[in-house]
Amino acid sequence: MSDQDSSASDRLSLSSHTEGEMEGEAEQDEKLGESKAPSFSRFSASLRAVIRIKQKYQAMKKRRLELSAGPGGAGFPPGAPVRTSPKIFTFDGLTPSSLPSSLPTVPQRKKRRNKRRVLFPNGGGRRAPPTQERSRAKYCLYLLFAIVFLQVYNAIENLDDHVLRYDLEGLEKTLRREVFGQQGAVEGLLAHLKDYLSTYVHNKPLVLSLHGPSGVGKSHLGRLLAGHFRSVVGEPLVLQYYVLHHCPLESDAWNCAHALSIIVSETVARAEEEEKIPLFIFDEAEHMHSEILDALMELVVSKQSNEYLNAIYLFLSNLGHNHITRHLLHNASSVSMSMTVSGRHSNLVKELTPLLRDTLEKLHPLWTEADILPLSLLEKDHVMECFLDEMTREGFYPDHAHIERLAGEIDYYPSVGGHEYARTGCKQVVAKVNLL
Repeated sequence: MSDQDSSASDRLSLSSHTEGEMEGEAEQDEKLGESKAPSFSRFSASLRAVIRIKQKYQAMKKRRLELSAGPGGAGFPPGAPVRTSPKIFTFDGLTPSSLPSSLPTVPQRKKRRNKRRVLFPNGGGRRAPPTQERSRAKYCLYLLFAIVFLQVYNAIENLDDHVLRYDLEGLEKTLRREVFGQQGAVEGLLAHLKDYLSTYVHNKPLVLSLHGPSGVGKSHLGRLLAGHFRSVVGEPLVLQYYVLHHCPLESDAWNCAHALSIIVSETVARAEEEEKIPLFIFDEAEHMHSEILDALMELVVSKQSNEYLNAIYLFLSNLGHNHITRHLLHNASSVSMSMTVSGRHSNLVKELTPLLRDTLEKLHPLWTEADILPLSLLEKDHVMECFLDEMTREGFYPDHAHIERLAGEIDYYPSVGGHEYARTGCKQVVAKVNLL
């Protein structure tokens, strides 16, 4: 037999011997693994695997050295690698006894499964919970929510557009520039108008009643409001009703009330077609007859159609002026000079509104539907502003000394708490400037 045949036979015998030994060890490991199941945590299992792989590698290395040094080792050609059969490594043969004693053993915790039993009163066993069926009406509800959200969002977006139509910012600038000494009342009036004009649909008309002594600017304020609304909604949708001019005789009160009802009905019908809000101004309301007040009461509280609900009624009168004058003269010393104009007017409204409402409701129930705004007395500084404005309109040079001399010719109440109120306000200003 040649050398090549002998070397081949030696290789076969070595590989078979190695495979037999590894299979025997695998069988022993499997028997030991069946007898004792591993019960370690993940950390200890990975550590045992590393130790076992190291031991297997050292054993294979040792066998290779023994085979190469044996009698058949000289038959291999120099530098040729030793062929061994591949061995499959498993982790089943590792037992706790094969590990070093220094390693701590961690007992594995058993996982508890939470089993919730559903108990029923009439049955002794476990029953499956009822399945909830999906309702198709849920999708309709979602669609309804989406539609309502879009409508509300669109309505909010349109609020500013509706207010911009009436140009309340321009009205505010005009009133602050033209009306003197009534900044608190102007702010209250603009607040009511802004709240009402922010939408077109209402459940009742806006009824405002401005009260104050003579000469504080009631008629002037009404003329400014009428001029502004004529420019934004049109001439036919604004009515200025002067009682002493349109109905001076008490015997014609019923005819005047009937004619006024027709005018108001035609105006609100036209405003409904144009989707606008009309304005009705009643000056010198203290001279209105009871028949006219009754007709206006029916129009204000009427809820037969929507066009009567979208309207603004403004009453200007000196009813209750005695209460306003008495309150200002008695409480002028207690008013702090550091208080703002709006703060003073808010205190005036808070204290005078109940008293004025009781007085006005006794005259006619129409004022139960109205929001009352009292106007304050004018001081000497306000009268000087009236002279300055009127002289500028007439083309006179606005000399301060001349204006102060003209303002000194007006009658005033006795000075109280540093306030000097005019008895007639700015009522005599036009007459005195015309005499210049």
